[in-house]
Amino acid sequence: MNYEVDVLAMGAHPDDVELSAGGTVAKLVKEGKKVAVVDFTAGELGTRGDESTRLKEAANAAQILGVQRRENLYLPDGFLKENDDTVLKVITILRKYRPKIVLMNPPFERHPDHETAHRIIRTAMFKSGLRKIETEFESEKQEPWRIRKMFAYMQSYGFPRNPDFYIDITDTFATKMEAIRAYISQVNVPGVSDPSGPVTRLSRPEFLEELEARAIYFGTHVGFRYAEAFYAVEPLGLGSISVLM
Repeated sequence: MNYEVDVLAMGAHPDDVELSAGGTVAKLVKEGKKVAVVDFTAGELGTRGDESTRLKEAANAAQILGVQRRENLYLPDGFLKENDDTVLKVITILRKYRPKIVLMNPPFERHPDHETAHRIIRTAMFKSGLRKIETEFESEKQEPWRIRKMFAYMQSYGFPRNPDFYIDITDTFATKMEAIRAYISQVNVPGVSDPSGPVTRLSRPEFLEELEARAIYFGTHVGFRYAEAFYAVEPLGLGSISVLM
């Protein structure tokens, strides 16, 4: 089976991708691109919900976004570490999907797992290109794979510098929000979410308004109604400045 995709969106927890790059993912799908999502953990330590609930919500969100595939590595939530085991698992993933672009957690973040996921992906991407590191998938030896187009999406904290680019998500903002509302154990969906559960940052009624305000704010920088911000891990190169016209 051919698992190759155009874009691989990776996150430490289910909902990381939706919250920060959901509009971009939905737009790529709308443009006919093949997109896969890989979650490192099931978010089992979250204050609200449990592993089974989070996985079902992630599957529903993936269907809303329209991605090709979604899978979970079942690494330990809250105790994510960069070690040989986790790096090899991600190398296998990168060689399996052979993406042209990777979207990922940022390097500086409120949740330690987000920062760790970033480091794991960075390390795995480099080592994925080394022929002497051998991995197998479905009983077959994998070929090396490495790209330089790794882009971090913005989460709770701002980037250490201005974003490198913004993506116009005006036409997919509604899809992004629908995918986020699929996480009914995490965000406040009136009439559906449990109002008696513990209060978290995400469960506050104003959290979804905060997401919209941020998307509008990003959009004001570049003349879009709604936008998402990205940080390029490595320099971006253009064949010609005319591609920006």
